Amino acid sequence: MEWANNSDLSGDEEEDGFLLNDAGPLPFPAHNLLQTAPYGFVVADALEPDQPIIYVNTVFEMVTGYRAEEVLGRNCRFLQCRGPFAKRRHPLVDLTVVSEIRRCLEEGIEFQGELLNFRKDGTPLTSRLHLTPICGDDDTITQFIGIQFFTEANIDLGPVPGYSIKESTKSSDSSSSVFSTFWPVPVGDQNVCRGFCGMFQLSDEVLSLKILSRLTPRDIASVGSVCRRLYELTKNEDLWRMVCQNAWGSETTRVLATVPGAKRFRWGRLARELTTLEVVAWRELTVGGAVEPSRCNFSACAVGNRVVLFGGEGVNRQPMNDTFVLDLNASNPQWQHVQVSSPPPGRWGHTLSCVNGSHLVLFGGFGTQGLLNDVFVLDLDAKSPTWREISALAPPLPRSWHGSCTLDGTKLIVSGGCADSGVLLSDTFLLDLSMDKPVWRKIQVAWTPPSRLGHTLSVYGDRKILMFGGLAKSGPLRFRSSDVFTIDLSEEERCWRCVTGSGMPGAGNPGGMAPLPRLDHVAISLPGGRILIFGGSVAGLRPASQLYLLDPTEEKPTWRILNVPGRPPRFAWGHSTCVVGGTRAIVLGGHTDDEWNLTELYELSLASSVF
Repeated sequence: MEWANNSDLSGDEEEDGFLLNDAGPLPFPAHNLLQTAPYGFVVADALEPDQPIIYVNTVFEMVTGYRAEEVLGRNCRFLQCRGPFAKRRHPLVDLTVVSEIRRCLEEGIEFQGELLNFRKDGTPLTSRLHLTPICGDDDTITQFIGIQFFTEANIDLGPVPGYSIKESTKSSDSSSSVFSTFWPVPVGDQNVCRGFCGMFQLSDEVLSLKILSRLTPRDIASVGSVCRRLYELTKNEDLWRMVCQNAWGSETTRVLATVPGAKRFRWGRLARELTTLEVVAWRELTVGGAVEPSRCNFSACAVGNRVVLFGGEGVNRQPMNDTFVLDLNASNPQWQHVQVSSPPPGRWGHTLSCVNGSHLVLFGGFGTQGLLNDVFVLDLDAKSPTWREISALAPPLPRSWHGSCTLDGTKLIVSGGCADSGVLLSDTFLLDLSMDKPVWRKIQVAWTPPSRLGHTLSVYGDRKILMFGGLAKSGPLRFRSSDVFTIDLSEEERCWRCVTGSGMPGAGNPGGMAPLPRLDHVAISLPGGRILIFGGSVAGLRPASQLYLLDPTEEKPTWRILNVPGRPPRFAWGHSTCVVGGTRAIVLGGHTDDEWNLTELYELSLASSVF
């Protein structure tokens, strides 16, 4: 069972993210999940060569006839051989399924399928196998868990040569006793087997900490629908928080936990809403104060539940260097001009990012003296906020209209942009601000996307970066782009990869409606790795306020249009955005036919209000 976007739930059960209906039919395809067969439970070590078995449950032993000491340290493929002395896979075993299992293990993804297995005495079994990879804290796959739904196979192969009738009878009696511990219970017009799953021999603590906490929010919702015990386990808010932290990262859950009223919201409900996006809505924000004088081409970012704006292009192309803060925690939010010491030179076309909780990092842009490549840091929570220049070694070329993002809350990533004489760049640099003496490091890659400006960089999966759009170079020409590129910084040999693209030879074009080529758009990173694209400058057309969703973690990433209720921003380019508190995307600024607009603010709410 998966969450549906049109869920109509109410009461306390809604907050837990799913329902278990004892009065009527079970809310999942029970005839598919609980057949009249016992569950074998196997754990294999993914870090060792050939994935040796490190645990089997009693049901596995009783059904297969193999004792735990006979199988520990071996690969589970021996079940494809008929009898304990067979050295080769039985010819009736489907090689297509075997190849698919091997592929899933190599790629670290789930597998579900049906495979012919054999007991120790050689009698055939049908195993409906579900393999799930389990990842450690660093996203490395550490174990594979296999759950086997055993049923008798209607194949008469005769006795196994060299295996005694006495042993065969003993094994058959043992397995029959296991099958007999399950009895059919009417569910609607189905006879569903109700008994014990081998996994249930584990304690609640082991189930929660070692298995359930490693699953995705969708998987937890499905597991909670299987039976009463799992339903009760998946109601635990501590488990849901661990699931969210493993799925979204510790930094995202830390931000969510600091939202005012966070103690009153349910992690289970939040996981459902951020997964299904069922409550996403636009609304206009009314705040006091003003950002004056008027400007465009500024940069904004979120620090907790505060929106911070710096610089921009004023009247007569005057570079601005002032700092404004909007505290959305306040009962009556209003823009405040923050008095800071040692402000950086005025600029526009720069980037502003948040690192290390409350610190702002400013890079590049265009000022009175031309293009810049300097770095400034401001602790917004300091008693006397002061901009401090970071004298980092080996800086990149001065630039503006580049893309940037942050990793691990300490590292600044800068890519592309516009250099002197309008030259477009394609390089990527990293600056680790946690070092005493930071040094810029160019990220060496085997291939880079075409040079561009006005694009966005978004982080997903902790160490992966997604680049979208911009004004890209194509030979002597420049075109707006809808290309998507990704890079995994955890790889030893790093390389940008084209995921989708309108003008890339050989690039995959996903299903769904792709965004029109654009620049000066905004990208919003959602928990779990999905990216929302909004607005931007589109050639020859009035820019639409349509929202596009892409999940780069999918095997075949597909663009989806997100239809959102409420009133969207009137002007969808020349604006800036930031995600406040992990669940609210704030859009400010925008361009009209005659002037730049800073008086209208809009919020894209991703989850139910917890305030």
